Parts: sequence; C-alpha cells; structure tokens
Amino acid sequence: MVVVLPVIVLTPWLVWRYRYGGTAIYRPHWTFSKKMEWLIWGMPVLIVAVLSYVLWTATHALDPYQPLSSDKEPLRVQVVGYDWKWLFIYPEQGIAIAGKLMFPADRPLALELTSNTVMQSFFIPALGSQIYAMNNMVTKLHLAAGAPGTFRGQNAQYNGKHFHEQRFTAEALEPYAFSDFVEAARKTGVPMTRQRYEIFADPSTLSEAERIIDNGTNDGLISFSQVPEGLFEAIVDGPLLARALLPSGPVAMTPRNVSAVPKAPAGASIVPFKKEAAQ
Repeated sequence: MVVVLPVIVLTPWLVWRYRYGGTAIYRPHWTFSKKMEWLIWGMPVLIVAVLSYVLWTATHALDPYQPLSSDKEPLRVQVVGYDWKWLFIYPEQGIAIAGKLMFPADRPLALELTSNTVMQSFFIPALGSQIYAMNNMVTKLHLAAGAPGTFRGQNAQYNGKHFHEQRFTAEALEPYAFSDFVEAARKTGVPMTRQRYEIFADPSTLSEAERIIDNGTNDGLISFSQVPEGLFEAIVDGPLLARALLPSGPVAMTPRNVSAVPKAPAGASIVPFKKEAAQ
C-alpha cells in the first residue's frame, strides 16, 4: 500500500497539473535531492527490513523440528507413508495402528516421519503445518491439540491413483482413554508378522489391506499388537531389513495377488494359495 497508493493518487494529479494548457511551472532541469533519494530508497529498505524480521522470527518460532514447550513429556510416534495409507508406530507402547493417530490431549506429539515409497506430505490442517516424508530419510514434526477432539489428516502430495483415499483420523483423547486404546490394541490387535507386513506394504488402500489382515472388520482401522523394536529404523534403511526384522507368520494373499487366484470348480476342494508360488 505504501508503494501503490502514492502512484494511484499522484498519477491523476500529475496528469492534471502538467496538462497541455495548464498554469504549472515546468522545470526540466533537475538537480540532486537528498530528500528524494532517502524517500525513494529508504521506504523499500524499511519494508524489506520489517518483513525480514517478521519472517525470521516466525520461521524459527514455528520450526517443526523444535519441541513444543510443555511440562509433560511428548508422546513419540513414528509415521511411515505407504501407497496409499499411513502406519503409526508407538515405540514406547510396542504397538502400531493404521487409519488413526491416537494420542493424549494433555501431551504434545513428537513425530518422526519417513516414506516406504515416494515422497509424501503429512498434514493435519487443524493442528499445524505439513511436512514431507521421504524414502530413506527421517523428518520431524511437533504438534499439540490442547484439548480432546477429532481432526482430519491426509497426504497432501500426489502419489498415484488412490491418492485421494490416503486419509486418516487424528484423535486427541483424555489420558485414561488413551490408556484404554493402548490396552485394547494389545489385546485385540494382530501381531505384525513378515507376511502381514508384506500385505500392508503392497500398493493398496487401507480398506483393501484391512479386508485381508483384519478379517474384514470394516472399521477403518488395523491394529498391530506386537511390533518389533527398531522397525522404523529398519524401514528407513531399506525394505529388506524391515522384512528380516519381522517374525515369520501364516501365509496370506496380498491385495495385488487376490485377483490372480483361480476360482475352483463347483464341488472341488480349495488348495491354499501361497504368495511364493504366485511370485
């Protein structure tokens, strides 16, 4: 406005004052003017200085890597992006959840993020700024809710045909409710085996993976009751290390291979389909 308003106001005034046939004195020979130089250069310098100060202080105050001030220890959650779903690992509780990010409202969140595939953007608009999750790299983000509530989370970076389905729910709970959630995940969740992890890591939506891993409960949630220590670090280092860290479990079909299973004729016995044979 400091730059634009004088131009808008003075242009018509100058056109009228120095019009043909006007009475204003025309002085074509100018001399150096300190006042004009200070005005012409001083105002832009002042604007840039003020904006630089605001930008510098705000950027450092909102640094996603900087922990939020709180009298309580933040809850650590490790986030892994897949095609097209999110996995939330709770290293201190030894569980993992897909579909929901649950945390106590009275504690800040300390997130570590990576991607098992392409670059993705982790974003909970109601809680704070977005940050990218990248393969073989770890980024950090600190958030806080301040009060119980439910918030929409999403991937804001296009990563394929089911990009629009890569959403999750972030729920800030009362402390006792979060404890109940952890206990329920330990009791009702399924252990994360190598086969289940391969199903989950395959390109698929959360609902597709849920139908196979969680027996089609259709609650938009997959709970893993047992997660080996160091899984997140192994995923960052490479998919082979993550698979080697996980125990072997029952053989199951992947979403990619479900359509490849031949239909048995009527009255014929069904032979279990093994992933190794399909590969």
